[in-house]
Amino acid sequence: MSFNKVYFIGIGGIGMSALARFFLHRGFGVAGYDLTETALTRALSAEGAAVHYSDNESLIPPAFRDPASTLVVFTPAVPSDHRELLWFFDHGFSVEKRSEMLGHLSEGYFTMAVAGTHGKTTTTTLVAWLNRCLSGGGNAFLGGISRNFGSNLVLGEGDLLAVEADEFDRSFLRLSPDVALITAIDADHLDIYGTFEAVREAFSEFANRIKPGGTLIRNSRAQIEDAAAQSGVRNTQIATYTYSLDDPSADFHFRDGAIVTPDGAIPNVRLGIPGRINLENAVGAVALVWAAAKIRHTPFDADKIAHGLATFQGVKRRFEIYIDTPSAVYMDDYAHHPEELSAALDSLRTMFPGRRITAIFQPHLFTRTRDFASEFAAALSLADELILTPIYPARELPIEGVSSEMIGRLATIPWRIVPKEQVAQTIAEMPTDVVVSFGAGNIENHTDEIAAVITAKAKATPAAKK
Repeated sequence: MSFNKVYFIGIGGIGMSALARFFLHRGFGVAGYDLTETALTRALSAEGAAVHYSDNESLIPPAFRDPASTLVVFTPAVPSDHRELLWFFDHGFSVEKRSEMLGHLSEGYFTMAVAGTHGKTTTTTLVAWLNRCLSGGGNAFLGGISRNFGSNLVLGEGDLLAVEADEFDRSFLRLSPDVALITAIDADHLDIYGTFEAVREAFSEFANRIKPGGTLIRNSRAQIEDAAAQSGVRNTQIATYTYSLDDPSADFHFRDGAIVTPDGAIPNVRLGIPGRINLENAVGAVALVWAAAKIRHTPFDADKIAHGLATFQGVKRRFEIYIDTPSAVYMDDYAHHPEELSAALDSLRTMFPGRRITAIFQPHLFTRTRDFASEFAAALSLADELILTPIYPARELPIEGVSSEMIGRLATIPWRIVPKEQVAQTIAEMPTDVVVSFGAGNIENHTDEIAAVITAKAKATPAAKK
């Protein structure tokens, strides 16, 4: 690569920031723009990146204004009329989408890609941790902050690379992985795809981008559009396997405390994070690591795998526990799709039987709210009461008639609309037991406040619940 500087438009995104960290580590000059200051952008600034928060081409640092030395990377979440992006195009810079850059960077590695409309961040992060436990090395670009690694970028010895393969904007079709896992295929990003059938077709195309001699691992419930690709016939040069939490017909599944593989069982499995959905993610992660070991003829040590599962600390904002006492529980989760919400609330019911659940949900995107209002309402009605905040617009402009009230009016439990800045005070003033906040927007900026008021209430009410 002839460039020695990289400018990121949308540098604070979880995927973009991992790339920025990679180039910082490699000694490149790194700068960029983002809409708002966050913990991630502050961390990047501390690590050496020059970051600003106003879309103004005059704020691009002088050192990054030469097309001969600067490569520009942007996220498709930025609008097409973004001033800085247009300036770079107009001045002859090499400009790439994030997915293109990730595709380039993965070419020199044995790539282990995890795709799916939900579950991919936790699963990819666990794959990276199992790689480290097995070999002491491995690299990863993650879609969340790993608690084991303390980052969304993992750098280690060897050529293993775990990547999160994002279906948004068909980004995952830039990858040609050696082994791949599909966790779930649900209707989502319909603003991009238009129909669920188009989503399934894209996953089929992703499956057929696996390199010859590679392996596809598919959740047994993940039905992709192309039946030939689903059975592995269309891409005849790859092996295909299925996995499931409790389907005994799947090649990999969980049974009697063990993860069953085609080569035998890994006994006495204990996962370091809670939730049935995470246990299923663990089965998928083990399957992908097993497939890589088969191709590479490297050891697949069941004891090291079991140790990795037990010591896995999860990902920030994925079923993250802030408080867990007999009198108060507070958890936060990134869930922003009805299937994710259903899975999380089902897990909470299993973990805390008989207890009252208060769900806080910040809808993400006007289009997703419009397309799945009834599904959101059904999923969130698995709680006992619901607090909705206004929609987080992300990359979208408001749509007339689309609001959080669409979900509330269809819910079958008591609900209210509360501005996110007032959620903590609302929680302080109402009786609560188990509280969980959901959303992919900026509700995370208020989790510490919510935790603080719940802690204060628990101290003021010492009587334990059974």
